[in-house]
Amino acid sequence: MSPDVLSAAQLSEENGVSVGTLANWRSAGIGPRFVKVGHRVRYRRADVEAWIAECTAASATGRRRDDGAA
Repeated sequence: MSPDVLSAAQLSEENGVSVGTLANWRSAGIGPRFVKVGHRVRYRRADVEAWIAECTAASATGRRRDDGAA
C-alpha cells in the first residue's frame, strides 16, 4: 500500500484514535474524508492532514486566531 494511503488500523495507530471511533465518525459523517475500495476503507494522508488542520483550535473556546497561528 502506498505511504500516502492509510487503512483504518494504520490511522488508528498513528493518531491514537480507535478503529471503532473512526467507524463511528464515518457513520456520523464527521472525521477525515475516506475512500471505499470495495469493502475496504482507506484514508488519504492529505485528507487526514487537512482535517487535522481544520480541527486545530487556538484556545479552549475552539476559536481560531486571526493571525494564522495555531
